[in-house]
Amino acid sequence: MKIKHLIAAGMLLAAAPVLAKDHKVDLTFDAGNTGPVIDKDIYGQFAEHLGRGIYEGVWVGEDSDIPNTRGFRNDVLNALRDIEVPLVRWPGGCFADEYHWREGIGPRDERPVKVNTHWGGVEEPNTFGTHEFFEFVELLGADAYVNGNLGSGSVQEMAEWLEYMTGEKGSTLAQERRKNGREEPFEIAYFGIGNEAWGCGGNMRPEYYSDLYRQYATFLKAPEGNMPKLVASGGHSEDTTWTDVLSKNIEQKIDGISYHYYTLPNSDWDNKGRAINFSETDWFNTMDRTYKIDDYIEANLKVLEKNDPEGDIKFYVDEWGTWYDPEPERDPGFLYQQNTLRDAVVAAVNFNIFHKYAERVTMTNIAQMVNVLQAMILTDKEKMVLTPTYHTYGMYKVFQDATSIPFKLKTPDYKNGDKRVPAVTASVARGTDGKLYLALVNMDPKNGADIDLDIDGVKAKRAEGQILTAEAMDARNTFDAPATLEPKAFSADLDELRIPAKSVVVVELK
Repeated sequence: MKIKHLIAAGMLLAAAPVLAKDHKVDLTFDAGNTGPVIDKDIYGQFAEHLGRGIYEGVWVGEDSDIPNTRGFRNDVLNALRDIEVPLVRWPGGCFADEYHWREGIGPRDERPVKVNTHWGGVEEPNTFGTHEFFEFVELLGADAYVNGNLGSGSVQEMAEWLEYMTGEKGSTLAQERRKNGREEPFEIAYFGIGNEAWGCGGNMRPEYYSDLYRQYATFLKAPEGNMPKLVASGGHSEDTTWTDVLSKNIEQKIDGISYHYYTLPNSDWDNKGRAINFSETDWFNTMDRTYKIDDYIEANLKVLEKNDPEGDIKFYVDEWGTWYDPEPERDPGFLYQQNTLRDAVVAAVNFNIFHKYAERVTMTNIAQMVNVLQAMILTDKEKMVLTPTYHTYGMYKVFQDATSIPFKLKTPDYKNGDKRVPAVTASVARGTDGKLYLALVNMDPKNGADIDLDIDGVKAKRAEGQILTAEAMDARNTFDAPATLEPKAFSADLDELRIPAKSVVVVELK
């Protein structure tokens, strides 16, 4: 029997904005219909040797006064466990194509000190290397995504690193790993052959890179059952050329093609826009720019469907997120930026888009985990603060490995001049716990939305979950006020669902 109802917004934030003119939104679905599984790795993270992303952000060393477990900060570990981080990408990024793995193994006090030429020209002590990375992800309960050095490395170097990490028998490399403290092989979920080969990874043409990929992949070997998925370095932004060339020219040993997209409010790398104290025009431009990834993913997937109709090659958005001008008082090479409600909304909008394409988009990594770009966590020596983006990841963790449910959404647009984006985006899925979840995001910073649900296949009486919203567009958490913006309880009878402006809502329908 068809149930048509309105869900009431029972408990909203006390500081939620007054609704000006509510949008009327229709959402229809049959809970008995199912789509592809939303792979947990869509919620992957990225940790590059950049600024204070690794050193201080994750690693402080065993002798630090900051409470730690074998050198890893306890507060960061516990926070990341709480949002159930499924996957971490390391060591880059641009840093990966200048990273030589042998410099990061063995006694820490004997490792060479290099200069990080990509990010700030600072000293790189190599105290966080292969063993530290795998210990970190194992402490989190996450999987590992390792990015190999194609740009300045060699076939032999990359092949030997994989053997060092995965070798089971008595080879010299496997024995060296054991000597360095790891008896059992490391488990690697994904292995990237280079990064941004079109730019910092070597300024290559896609035809040249695809030949190099074929060569390198030939010699990447691991014991049966421990071979990682191999990732080809693909394109970015509106480009589909790399996806086309790689999917045509690489015929074996390829599991996915990477793709990078950053949200710049001003679409200008020299004047990206501020992370705080921005106008509504800046807010709209950010929403407009981030929503373009929907069209860009769709265009790339059409290319894949033409060249790989069997669906064997996945599409990995392994760098994405907001990128603003550096904070005035910070080293510009460290890419440290504040994180506001705007970033939380951006994250949720992207999650809903990734869910839409879950059949091919099975892994993504936000840039980055701690202290860099759209971070989950900011630190200042012993202090730590959780960002609004962090809280969005926590709200959406119910969608990890959930089964998507197709739906129809009819929403007005949020407009600025002749530009427009959907006012509301959504996701519907059946979680691994068997529960039915609904996520709603309102991109409009002034107008709320009345959601009219038309559901088949389930009888639901209540909606219970969480909401993230605030009065100010740039509401944020600081070291002095770390709890300014946090999710609040949302509970309602199924009478009327109204979500406020600039909000993220995730509820169970029960």
